[in-house]
Amino acid sequence: METPKLPTQPYKGTRDFYPQEMRLRNWFFGKIRKTLENACFEEYDGPMLESLSLYAAKSGAELAGEQTYHFEDRGGRHLAMRPEMTPTVARMVAAKMGELNFPLKWFSIPNMYRYERPQRGRLREFWQINVDIFGCDTYEADLECIISAIDVLRAFGATRDMFTVHINNRRFFNDVIAAVAGVDAETGRKISKVVDHKGKVPRELYEKELTALGLDEEKIAAIDALYGMSVRDAAALCPASSGAAELLQLFTALEEAGLRDYCVFDFGIVRGLDYYTGTVFEVFDNAPENNRAMFGGGRYDNLVGLFVNNAKISGVGYGMGDVTLENFLTTHDLLPHDESTAPKVLLTRFDDVPYAAYLALAGDLRAAGVSASLYLGNKKFGKQLDYAVKNGYTHAVIMGGEEYAADKVKVKDLGARQEQLLSRAELAAFFKETARKKE
Repeated sequence: METPKLPTQPYKGTRDFYPQEMRLRNWFFGKIRKTLENACFEEYDGPMLESLSLYAAKSGAELAGEQTYHFEDRGGRHLAMRPEMTPTVARMVAAKMGELNFPLKWFSIPNMYRYERPQRGRLREFWQINVDIFGCDTYEADLECIISAIDVLRAFGATRDMFTVHINNRRFFNDVIAAVAGVDAETGRKISKVVDHKGKVPRELYEKELTALGLDEEKIAAIDALYGMSVRDAAALCPASSGAAELLQLFTALEEAGLRDYCVFDFGIVRGLDYYTGTVFEVFDNAPENNRAMFGGGRYDNLVGLFVNNAKISGVGYGMGDVTLENFLTTHDLLPHDESTAPKVLLTRFDDVPYAAYLALAGDLRAAGVSASLYLGNKKFGKQLDYAVKNGYTHAVIMGGEEYAADKVKVKDLGARQEQLLSRAELAAFFKETARKKE
């Protein structure tokens, strides 16, 4: 009986990254890192495995119970593969809160796992850009996070018409719902869940769920009216709300920063995770063919207190998935057609030149910071050039017996199909200058 062959496809909802995909991923992760580091955010990371209780405590029942890959290890501990990063970073801050210098501006790009149905913009394994600020109690940290999100998208060439930041405030939402609907805090929390998925269910189901929570037609209509209000008109409904004051301060600051046109007030933005307490926001792609929320975040003032009694360290942040980011860049034609402009050099080989000479030449180029590889094998010269073209090399260096004897090399530009003769001593400087001109 023939032995069954193992599958060649990755697990459903995960991806293989061949070199071409890795080049693209490294390109946009690199651009994100540069943008965030330019704003003095510092990179961190945490473990893939965490206690399941970490997510059960604050991420919400759906994420912790239904979407988390979890298991019991040999020691009887209930562990989960991280479905998000915020609880981890809050734990890390709590662990060293006496040693850290606040406020903190941190970011990370970890891979996450969620057991959900794979679809456009959602996979079971994904990478997420997480940006967080700890230790600033005012709207200024909210503003800084929103600015960083806008700057990241603009770093890829995105313009004002391509995306919009929708902003609300959970404290304000809770106060308005209590005033309009006359409900207690727990019922208000349940209403927030209904509002959070308003755009994902039929209108009839939305009304049915609100009615089941005790709201009549008049109260539902009052909530509906909020969705189209300006921030000032909405804030006037609950002038004593601290959330209203935070919203007004934030939108005033966005105006002063010249970013008001990127942002709108949206009472329907709630963010489903239970730990959000203040400002919440989601960034929407404005393209008709991809008109959806790409990513979002908000303020979570009480999360660090899960780990340390009486800890009062505020936090605000957001998470941006790599899949939705790539969809956005693809939709708006913002992906590079050539991810690298630096020279990539193949040293072709001939039988009448000592192998050691080629090794020395490759070593000299690499020592000078030039990406170079010696052709592996003994195929004919034409096959070596075919290999170079198919594998994205920009140049081929040709040193046959005649060139070797004269201490010369030929450099062939594989794109322009031009060739020139240089001394071996000039070669590294030539490629460094070529790279400089393409930057």
